[in-house]
Amino acid sequence: MSIDYDRILDQMVGAAREAGALTLNHFKNFRDLEIGIKGPGDFVSDADRQSEQLIRKRLFEINPDWSLTGEEFAPVDGSDPDHRWLVDPIDGTTNFIYGQHYTITIALRRGNQTLCGLVYDPVADEMFTAKKGGGAFLNGERLHVSRSTDIAMMCVGTGLPTPNLSLHPGAYARLDAIRAPIGAVRIVGSAANSCAWVACGRLTGYFEETGFVDTAAGILLVEEAGGVVSDWWGRGADIYEQTGCLIVANAATQAYLLDHLKDVPPKNPAA
Repeated sequence: MSIDYDRILDQMVGAAREAGALTLNHFKNFRDLEIGIKGPGDFVSDADRQSEQLIRKRLFEINPDWSLTGEEFAPVDGSDPDHRWLVDPIDGTTNFIYGQHYTITIALRRGNQTLCGLVYDPVADEMFTAKKGGGAFLNGERLHVSRSTDIAMMCVGTGLPTPNLSLHPGAYARLDAIRAPIGAVRIVGSAANSCAWVACGRLTGYFEETGFVDTAAGILLVEEAGGVVSDWWGRGADIYEQTGCLIVANAATQAYLLDHLKDVPPKNPAA
């Protein structure tokens, strides 16, 4: 039986909008949130958990046999292991708890392919959606990555982990390696939103060591908007999905980042 992935993406959008409304109720009172700490610089709130619970419920209503991996609870391995949801109920929790923009991201995978996905910024009411082979959209408008090739006009997103984080080694060396000739560096605070901003041209590129659950939908957005995706040494999905060393960019910015990141790797590039 054929599966209507357009209809499923519409249902994913509905789930994300519900979770957006729920999290916004917490967000409006961000100064009063009760915050838990999962690890150094890794925060969690009741809103994260409630958002994922709501999204899980809605997704399993679509198909109870599919599998699911989320950020806040143990994975669910369904009777159909080939289809798997990836859910980050609040990407950018640090942003969220400080009253800054955050995102909700959901992707649907079949095997090693992302079929459709979304990145939703509830504060701005921006819904980024993509379907494999069907383009990328922001609130229904077709997206294209920046066409700029001028190094002096490049605007690159990244993250800057504090020294107590495992991602810290090499982070500032990488920033120093790429920042001098380009136009700007921006820290969006959400990996998913950073990818979405590349897809719509607000950033010409983005690089960071990050989790695949956070970025699967955003990667599809960039690909469907005409961008390129690789690890920091130009390798494909079989590598960056495992290591998290991700570049999403237009072609010119990817070439620039590959050239300037290669000498400051965080780990053995042959790994």
